[in-house]
Amino acid sequence: MTDAARNTRLLYGFHAALSKLRRDAQAVRELYLAEQRQDARARDALALAQQHGIRVFHVDAARLDQLTGHSRHQGIALRIDANVRQQQLSDLLDTLPDFAEPPLLLVLDGIQDPHNLGACLRTADAAGAHAVIAPKDRAVGLTAAAVKVACGAADSVPYIPVTNLARALRQMQEAGIFLYGAAGEAEQSLYELDLTGPVAWVLGAEAQGLRRLTRDTCDVLARIPMYGSVESLNVSVATGICLFETCRQRAAARA
Repeated sequence: MTDAARNTRLLYGFHAALSKLRRDAQAVRELYLAEQRQDARARDALALAQQHGIRVFHVDAARLDQLTGHSRHQGIALRIDANVRQQQLSDLLDTLPDFAEPPLLLVLDGIQDPHNLGACLRTADAAGAHAVIAPKDRAVGLTAAAVKVACGAADSVPYIPVTNLARALRQMQEAGIFLYGAAGEAEQSLYELDLTGPVAWVLGAEAQGLRRLTRDTCDVLARIPMYGSVESLNVSVATGICLFETCRQRAAARA
């Protein structure tokens, strides 16, 4: 593998690719487009690539399958710079006083499924969350599959990996952010909470939920009321409920 290849990663799917070309074209090195794609989205991608001087390769479907590991690439892939400095938690916390509204953060404790991570990022973007924080180890990270599912949100919502999640949670508390952990066995419902201040929602992995140290560090544990026969929700669905209840309360407080 060449040094250039080591310093890049692939991003694929039209929504993610067009979002990257529009928002951060300087990080894009190459565009791979299926030869048979001549529709409006393909023309948009080509125009953006030409505008920013990005190399374009018209390739067959087999080449795209090889590049993306036979993922559902929709006929487009970008090779993008992987050396862009990721935002650090300290950077985020230092800017909190400049926020025009109370911070809304999402903390994901050990999500393993890239599709769930991508869906959580997309939901965080839709709810106006300021960042997503997750551990570097024992978590999926921003794979190409996660970025594709995120539909551009991986480039619009800062994703901040941390070495020690418990320490990161304590740093957030010291910065004045209240930590709400989502736990099915909690006595308090999320609809009983006051979510109008600085909030970080902490959600656990698909199977085991929050780890013990993460759970113990949270200020309050709250549950999503369940009215049917299932005992739990997919983490991306739970993320949407928690974040948008926060949005609802804040909108009501402003009214």
